[in-house]
Amino acid sequence: MQLGIRLHDVEPGSVEERLACVSGKGFSCVQLALYAAIKEYSVDNAALVPGYAMHLKRLFDKNNVDIAVLGCYKNLGNPNEEQLKKIQETYYAHIRFASLLGCGVVGTETGAVNEEYAYEPACHTEEALDVFIKNLRPVVKCAESFGVIMAIEPVWNHIVCNSKRALKVLQEIDSPNLQIIFDPVNLLSIENYNEREVIFQEAIDLLGDYIAVVHFKDFCIVDNKIIAVAAGEGMMEYESVLSFLKKEKPFIQATLENTKPENAEKARCFLQAAYDKL
Repeated sequence: MQLGIRLHDVEPGSVEERLACVSGKGFSCVQLALYAAIKEYSVDNAALVPGYAMHLKRLFDKNNVDIAVLGCYKNLGNPNEEQLKKIQETYYAHIRFASLLGCGVVGTETGAVNEEYAYEPACHTEEALDVFIKNLRPVVKCAESFGVIMAIEPVWNHIVCNSKRALKVLQEIDSPNLQIIFDPVNLLSIENYNEREVIFQEAIDLLGDYIAVVHFKDFCIVDNKIIAVAAGEGMMEYESVLSFLKKEKPFIQATLENTKPENAEKARCFLQAAYDKL
């Protein structure tokens, strides 16, 4: 297992300064969200030219850091046709950029049925899932054209809220360029967290063959809400997920979420120790 971190979760600075922090903390890869991590240059669609990609690739190579995920977390369920077209164009730009950067996957969550990208019960309807599949399809076709892997991340309060719905997306689009980012905590809600081991096993059973990247964090319950925290600081038990990864996914890239500069190394060491014990 190759452990990484979101680039914008390390100490603020230029891309090169942040990459030095990533390497210095013992991480080998990152999730790169352009808008969150790069402040010194434009990251608008028109700015994502080949030379920019090659410049960034040299910086990453210099620091021995891979890009596990190029994040593009836009709302593919947006009902506003004009906004949706712009959103899809942003995915196309990221996919083209990823093909030159050498990213593992371009990652996305799965949206909501409103312009605000906010949960509402309609997100969990079959109609919402059909809309998401329709809007994702041309994005995956673009990924196929550039030889890039597109990966969706199921999240309970988004349209693809569980493993069964994720499997339907995979089967309906039926592309080898569409895979899964597995974030166990993101499958949990206040209603189901006590059944988390069953939920995690279902994800492994249904989606295991498609899992390309993993996100790791932990969670606590505060005021009857799930609060995400760094790995090792909450209620999560990682053995079943780590056992699956160790047996079935050699050298998989797994990026940490919800860390801070002061606890990132501790979270990495916690997960690595748990993995090594298996």
